[in-house]
Amino acid sequence: MMALSDETTNADYFDWSNDFKKQCSALCAANGDAALAASDYDQAIDLYSMVIDLDPASDVVFANRSQANLSKMLWEDALLDADKVTELNPSSHIGYQLAHAALRGAQRYDEAMETFTIMLSKLDDAPEAHIRDLRQQYVCLSEAEDAIRRAVGIELSNAPLRLLDTSTGLLSDRAAQLNSFKISPEYKELLSFITKRSDLGMEHIKEVVAMHFRCVLLSHRWEETEVLLHHIQNKGVRELEGHGGIAKLQSFCKVARDAGYFWAWMDTCCIDKSNNVELQESVNSMFVWYRHSALTIVYLSDVPPSSQPGALARSVWNERGWTFQELVAPKVVIFYQKDWSLYLDDRSRNHKESPAIMKELEGATGIDPQALISFHPGVRDARQKLQWASKRVTTVQEDTAYSLFGIFDVHLPVIYGERKQSALGRLLQDIVSRSGDITALDWVGQSSEFNSCLPADIISYATPPCSLPSLSEDEIQTAVSSLRNIVAVDLASKLYNMLEDMNAPLFANSRLRLPCIAFRVTEVKRRRGDPTHSTYGVKADGLRDLVITTDETLKQFSCAKPTRQTFFLVRPWDRRLLELPDFSDEAESAEDWSESESGLDDTDESPSDPSGEEESSVGSEIHSQSFRLMVHLGQAFNALLLAQQRVGEYKRVASDHNIIAQVKDTASIDIMNIRTLDIL
Repeated sequence: MMALSDETTNADYFDWSNDFKKQCSALCAANGDAALAASDYDQAIDLYSMVIDLDPASDVVFANRSQANLSKMLWEDALLDADKVTELNPSSHIGYQLAHAALRGAQRYDEAMETFTIMLSKLDDAPEAHIRDLRQQYVCLSEAEDAIRRAVGIELSNAPLRLLDTSTGLLSDRAAQLNSFKISPEYKELLSFITKRSDLGMEHIKEVVAMHFRCVLLSHRWEETEVLLHHIQNKGVRELEGHGGIAKLQSFCKVARDAGYFWAWMDTCCIDKSNNVELQESVNSMFVWYRHSALTIVYLSDVPPSSQPGALARSVWNERGWTFQELVAPKVVIFYQKDWSLYLDDRSRNHKESPAIMKELEGATGIDPQALISFHPGVRDARQKLQWASKRVTTVQEDTAYSLFGIFDVHLPVIYGERKQSALGRLLQDIVSRSGDITALDWVGQSSEFNSCLPADIISYATPPCSLPSLSEDEIQTAVSSLRNIVAVDLASKLYNMLEDMNAPLFANSRLRLPCIAFRVTEVKRRRGDPTHSTYGVKADGLRDLVITTDETLKQFSCAKPTRQTFFLVRPWDRRLLELPDFSDEAESAEDWSESESGLDDTDESPSDPSGEEESSVGSEIHSQSFRLMVHLGQAFNALLLAQQRVGEYKRVASDHNIIAQVKDTASIDIMNIRTLDIL
């Protein structure tokens, strides 16, 4: 009987003990949950540990403690708890989800991605529909890889085809660059963080990719012993032995590597010049490459160590054709001296932010300071850009033009062997055709064989554009008032309308169709003077007499001794004389308009005859524009002398000086002089 009573007592005690444990466990778990929610992770971990000591069979508590450990970045402890969750509930995805986070935090990225794949399979196989639905918010690894690959493609679209790996010293093509990224810790970390669909478009992907593929480009002057592609094919740069170009390449890669960049590019050895397709793409893309470089290093081999201010301005680097775009395209530039020390010991991150260095460059190149810092490629302001390039030289004659493709944002075939005049002619032809800008015809010197309206050499643009005196607004108004008394309004309007309807100049197949106002030459007589040049007195219908100096021999004629060959002095038509607004630079914002300006004023006040007054105002403005145009046409202009070749075809007669012409009488400008001429 006593034994039976003891057994009953023990059973009761055991039940009471279990109940007490459960109550304590529940209380600690509840307090742990509260601490976790309040971000009191140390308290949460202690409370969950007490629960586990009381009842080690709850996967939920292990999961919660794992979450608290993750928040404390206690990766190994979090992983142990996550593994326990999986052991207690192997069909659940929770343990794998927590393990993935812990492995990712511990930078064990390969294991993290394997665990994440298992987690996805657990979601797919879950019996509960609401758990399976969770799978929709996650992406598989292949989707994450595709997102990264797209970001890499965008980033590398503005980078050179071949790059030097600064860590290995090896030359890498696109495939090698991608493989290098895929085995990098940055790639694996990024891949392990892309788990949900919302992550696919995150800015972080672009940032990581951009950081990894930051590239340093070199700008330098080619010398006799440069390293070429075949010299470093399948060889590490650091393994090469020698001086000159090898030492320059090695020093460049070291500077780039020490600055934290993985990739570098040097034009001597990173382009396969035997591959026409690659060479073509490289020449047409080089400006973009420099523009998107993280850093452009300029190596000045002729600037000795510890040079004083002014040494940069005297460097031959400023005189080379290719270095024009290598100076203006990059956003960040640093100059190094012959021994690879910083110029002027300037340790700023960007020498374009140095007033002293920029002042030197402005004086050496003639380039406007604003253009040096924020240059805009394109055909706008073409004449100014041609002047900046005019005194630069290249070793290969065609490169005079090819080095400017990026400056003008043109994409043309690269045809080495075509000769300088053809290459420059094709470039200028494209500039004029795309822009309609006739200032590229403003030059003195020899005519090109490509087209007589273009110069044979870019040096012809060294002389600033012809600048003639302009009238003040008061003078224009006075001249307009005078013309109103002697010129019929209909005649002025007809002249304006004809010129407004003129097409832009058009180049095609080396032939220029030039809209112009042409004045027929009636007399050419040679004058005595310098035997090395020919000076002629010239008369033309409607123009004041003038003098032309040229190396060419002109046929002399007059009204008494006429010639069958036709000569014209022409004024190339410049649409700017119409004084129309230029919408290419600015666009009005609708927010800048008040209600009354936009026609939305609800006021009851209105003019007695709004339509009549408005019509009268518009008509008056049009007439005023017409007379203003006539005033401009009456001013001196830079003329071209054209000589007829065949019927309807002409050639420009080059001159050593600008041909300044002026109409005799503004009121007598004849609309019959307006025409479009074909110039060979």
